[in-house]
Amino acid sequence: MTDNKSGCAKSFSDSSIHVDVKEYYSLLKSTSDLKSNACVAPAIPVPAFIRQALSKVHHHVSSKYYGCGLVVPESLEGCRVLDLGSGSGRDCYMLSQLVGQEGHVTGIDMTQDQLDVATKYLDHHMKEFGYKTSNVSFVQGYIESLAEAGLQKDYFDIIISNCVVNLSPDKKRVLAEAYNVLKDGGELYFSDVYSSGRLTDEIKKHKVLWGECIGGALFWEDLVQLAEEVGFSRPRLVTASTITVDNQDLQDILGDFKFVSATYRLFKLPKASSKPCQVIYNGGIAGVESCFPFDCQYTFKAEEVREVDGDLANILRSSRFAEDFTFEPSGKGLCGVGAKESLVDPFELVLQLEKQSPGSTTRGCCSTQSASCCK
Repeated sequence: MTDNKSGCAKSFSDSSIHVDVKEYYSLLKSTSDLKSNACVAPAIPVPAFIRQALSKVHHHVSSKYYGCGLVVPESLEGCRVLDLGSGSGRDCYMLSQLVGQEGHVTGIDMTQDQLDVATKYLDHHMKEFGYKTSNVSFVQGYIESLAEAGLQKDYFDIIISNCVVNLSPDKKRVLAEAYNVLKDGGELYFSDVYSSGRLTDEIKKHKVLWGECIGGALFWEDLVQLAEEVGFSRPRLVTASTITVDNQDLQDILGDFKFVSATYRLFKLPKASSKPCQVIYNGGIAGVESCFPFDCQYTFKAEEVREVDGDLANILRSSRFAEDFTFEPSGKGLCGVGAKESLVDPFELVLQLEKQSPGSTTRGCCSTQSASCCK
């Protein structure tokens, strides 16, 4: 990792898409300039400790924030976190408080105007949080080229990204670079925009739609294939919400395609099969002590025995969550079978959430929610 407050990767060349995206975001003055709700955070229930952390972020930094979800994984204390496409730095400064003085948050972004906003307030936030030294740094570079930006291999505990991967023309390379800089057992926890099918060339070549995080949206099933090709565990869907385009001209171009903002967890795990087993959540994670909503399929209540598939058993054993669970042999006679839960279609999840909570598609198993998820 670079030790400087900012760095710059120079050898990676801009594609036409990178140039267009830089230009688009340099022209935005605030979220009110956006033409869809793709890059606006949904109004999900936010725990008090996260609301408090967000309230301490400088208002200028927050006003330049264009994320599409709340990206706050659990168990952050002391972790090294990387934010892909950190923009104005809002998430970095919020996470700075959650990792603590012994942790560190690095933000990487290719847009100089956004980095100027982020770096301007480094000292302000250090003093606001009561830290002796800043635990945040920013690097100018490309999410497709993390090594060239000076980021070390096998270094980070967690990588987050908020509505940025869709802006890259080479999503497989983004995932591969993220995999390389994560530690073994590390996690890529990210929110992004996904489409109901593979988009037409007309949509993918539309500058405004790409800048609005829609033209570059990945067909959600393709994420599964790309993640596994790179080496990640099978993506686990956390939550999803509907994206609307309140612009008739753009909607006419999009036709029948639908879009969601979805949060996924991907882990860098040992290449070994794992048996299904029973797990007991010990209840030790701050903010989710009594109820840990891991993804849309699994919510763990403290001291309750749950049967998990081999894939999830491997994740829990190999990640930072290992000490938060007690592991016991499977109670269903599945010894030796590396069973996996079926994939969840994010568009189907949105429909389920609408039925559970009419009028809202932002409720669900978002990590860091309160114990009301478990009711």
